[in-house]
Amino acid sequence: MQNKKFMVLIAVLGILTGIITGCSEKKDGLTIGIAKIVQHDALDQVEQGIIDAVTDAGFDAQFDLQNANGDVNTAAQIAAKYKTEKVDVAVGIATPVAVALATAIKDTPVVFATITDPVGAGLVSSLDRGEGNVTGMSDAIPTREHIQMFQEIAGIKRLGYIYTSSEANSVSALALVESACTEFGIELATQAISTSAEVKQAAEALVDRVDGIYLTTDNTVFSALASLVQVFGNAHKPIFSGDVTGAKNGGCLIASGFNYYKAGYATGQMVVDILNGATPDEMPVKFMTDPSDSDLLVNLDVAAACNITIPQSYIDTANMIIENGVLTEK
Repeated sequence: MQNKKFMVLIAVLGILTGIITGCSEKKDGLTIGIAKIVQHDALDQVEQGIIDAVTDAGFDAQFDLQNANGDVNTAAQIAAKYKTEKVDVAVGIATPVAVALATAIKDTPVVFATITDPVGAGLVSSLDRGEGNVTGMSDAIPTREHIQMFQEIAGIKRLGYIYTSSEANSVSALALVESACTEFGIELATQAISTSAEVKQAAEALVDRVDGIYLTTDNTVFSALASLVQVFGNAHKPIFSGDVTGAKNGGCLIASGFNYYKAGYATGQMVVDILNGATPDEMPVKFMTDPSDSDLLVNLDVAAACNITIPQSYIDTANMIIENGVLTEK
């Protein structure tokens, strides 16, 4: 009798173990590769958003975090690593890394994050669906509206712009800046760079020729934002940033753009969908279009230093205000 009870107990334990193991196979033992082109506040927030979205969905995954340090060769090495080690999903934050992953990896889902022009970068042929094993999220920003706002607030007649000539997203953004400046009768002065070490020199070459500078979501530029802020701050000339995250540290007159943590979380939700069985080629490129996804920051200290009066309507609308060196979030 005791032997029979023992055998029943073993059988029950076996069933329970099978159930637990089944759940573990579905949720656990996963590796998500997340690579970014450089380290700066915005991309760090994207990375954290992805991690949180996957974790919140109940997946006990390991995250292989990599930083290409602005080097495309390093990005290719990271892609080869993810391919060899067969991560379950590879995520590329910014165009050079995403392109490296998509080029090297063909049998594992690749999800791109914060890509301004995924079609122009060759990641997908249409925004309506993914391309093979590749899909992701675009960080396209309303460049025309930004420049119109900058002109209204700061009276910009000559605009400076720095871009990374080797990045497809930066070249695409340049075309939008040129179009907006033509529309609003603004003279545009540009400086091309290759690395973040060149940002300060480019800013120094522009600062005496322009009334202010506009920054799109160029990761190479933002990785050296402090040096640019120093140059334009010393000249008392305003900066408009398309990335609010970096502007929280001060130095920019105004910043408008979506919340990068939320963008990362949205990207992470795409990863979750894939882990739950969705295929990338059926998933359209995601955009951050909800007004609640965007932030507006105004810096009253910079406004005073540049002798600019920000209209009250923008101050009332802003959900972040810097005054007397203190950031207040509404």
